[in-house]
Amino acid sequence: MEQQKYLIDTNAIIDYLGNKIPYSGMQFMNTIIDSIPNISIITKIEVLGCNTNNSEYQLLTDFMEDANVIELSKNVAEFCIELRKNHKIKLPDAIIASTALATDSALITRNITDYKNINGLVVINPYTL
Repeated sequence: MEQQKYLIDTNAIIDYLGNKIPYSGMQFMNTIIDSIPNISIITKIEVLGCNTNNSEYQLLTDFMEDANVIELSKNVAEFCIELRKNHKIKLPDAIIASTALATDSALITRNITDYKNINGLVVINPYTL
């Protein structure tokens, strides 16, 4: 049986690195982060596009260097087009959801309402584990 794959949303990375997730969620995230974490290119743009001080920016940059950044592909774009046709969803969220769907990954996020009603998308909220 194939092991579950995970895609980490922007808010989950920021909360994890800021140690803001409850203990059980942090333990879960530690197991995901200890292997090579998967993120969407949109997450990289959102995280590194934040205004922070130099030490926080270095922490974020180090995380991104260790992550597997999944680029936009034809498959991700096709999922995204269908999501945007069928759901009222912001483009960055649609790209993240489409990346999870295209890679058969569960999405780790605290913003579960952003992704509700998307068929086939497994969403995990680290705050409720």
